[in-house]
Amino acid sequence: MERTILHCDMNNFFAAVECVKNPTLLGRPMAVCGSVENRHGIVLAKNIPAKEFGVTTGEPIFRAKAKCPQLITVEPDYPAYLRISEAAQRIYGEYTDLIEPFGIDECWLDVTGSRRLFGSGEEIAEILRRRIREELGVTISVGVSFNKVFAKLGSDMKKPDAVTVIPRECFREIVWKRPVSELLGVGEATCARLRDCGIFTIGNLANAYPPMLRGKLGVNGLKLQEAAAGRDESPVARGDAVTEAKSVSRGCTPFRDLVTEEDVRVMAFALAEEIGHVLLAYRQRAGGVGLLVRDRNLNHYQYQRRLQMPTDSASLIAKEALSLFAEKHSFRIPLRSVTVSAIGLCRADQPRQLSFFSDDAPLERAERIDRVMNGINARFGKHRIRYGRLFGSDLSGNREVFGFSALTKDGPGA
Repeated sequence: MERTILHCDMNNFFAAVECVKNPTLLGRPMAVCGSVENRHGIVLAKNIPAKEFGVTTGEPIFRAKAKCPQLITVEPDYPAYLRISEAAQRIYGEYTDLIEPFGIDECWLDVTGSRRLFGSGEEIAEILRRRIREELGVTISVGVSFNKVFAKLGSDMKKPDAVTVIPRECFREIVWKRPVSELLGVGEATCARLRDCGIFTIGNLANAYPPMLRGKLGVNGLKLQEAAAGRDESPVARGDAVTEAKSVSRGCTPFRDLVTEEDVRVMAFALAEEIGHVLLAYRQRAGGVGLLVRDRNLNHYQYQRRLQMPTDSASLIAKEALSLFAEKHSFRIPLRSVTVSAIGLCRADQPRQLSFFSDDAPLERAERIDRVMNGINARFGKHRIRYGRLFGSDLSGNREVFGFSALTKDGPGA
C-alpha cells in the first residue's frame, strides 16, 4: 500500500503564540527576542508584518529595529510554546498514532491507515489545518507526500496556512527543479560542496554520478541522492520518537561578562532550569552533561562527562556542569557566554541500573523536588518558584537564552 505522510509545520510559531496570548499584537510588526538592553540580543522569531520590513531570524535586535523602528519585542515564553505544541499533537493524535516530532513546532504523521476513516491525505491535511487554526489560534502548513523528505519539502513550499501535495506520479516535475538547499539534510556546508560539483537543483543531485558524490560527501552523499530521487523509506516513528534526540542545550550571552564563580553558578542554574523543563516535558533523562564557555577574548572551551545515573533533575545537571567548570577550566579571563547541555538522552521510563555501592536517595529527592517545581510553574506561570541562588543576582533576570530547538534535528531517516 502506498504510504501517505504528512509534515505539519506551525507558521512563525513563537510569534504566533505571542499573538494568541496578546491579540493586540495582531497585524503589528513584532518579534520574539531577548531584552532590548542585552548587548547581543537576537531575533528568535518574527511575524509576517515584521518579515515584510526585512526582519530576519537570528539578526541582532538593533539591526531589526533599524529596519522597522515600530517593531514590538517580547521575551520568549517557552512553557506557553510547549503547551501549544502539546495541544497540537493531541489533535494530530485523533487521526493517527504514528506521530514523529521534529522540534517543538513540526511533526511528521503517517496517515496511511487513517485514509479509510478520514479521507485522502490532502483531506486529512485540510482538516488538521482548519482545526489548528480554529482551536489553537495558530496556523500550520502541511506537506502531503509518499515519504518524509518530500512531505517536509511540501510544507516549506507554501506558507502560511496552506497544504501542498507532492504525489509519486509527478514528484519529478514538482521537486527536481527546486534548489538543492531546500532538501532535508542539505545544510550550508553540504550545499557549498554540491555547488562545487555543479549540483544546484534537487534534480541535479538525483541524477549525479554516485561515486563522485561518495568521494565528496561520503555515505551521506549517497543517502541524500536516494532522498532526492524519491527513495526515502524511513518510517514515521510511533508516539515518542523524540527520544531519538541526542541532546538538549541552553546557552546565554548575558548583558555583562561573568567575573566570579558565583556569576557562573547563577547562569548554570538558570540554563539548567530551562533544560530540566524540556526533559520533563518530553519524558527524557540526561546520560551526561556538557559545558561550553567563551571568554572575553572569544576563546571557546568545551567539556563533558557521563553521569553515573541518568537524570532529568535540573539541579543535578547544574551541579555537574559547575563541577566540570571547577575541575577543567582555569578561570582567569572573564566569560562572555555559557552553554549547558544534557547529552546522551534516554527515555524516562527506561530502567536504571542501581548500584549496591552508591546512595541513590539524593538523586531521587532532587528529581522529586524538580518535578514539583516544574508542576507549580506549569500551573501558575513561569518562574513562580525558582532555585534560591537565582534571586538577588542581576544575571537571574537575563532572558537572552539561545538554542531553544530543544531536540537535535538530524537528516533523513533520523
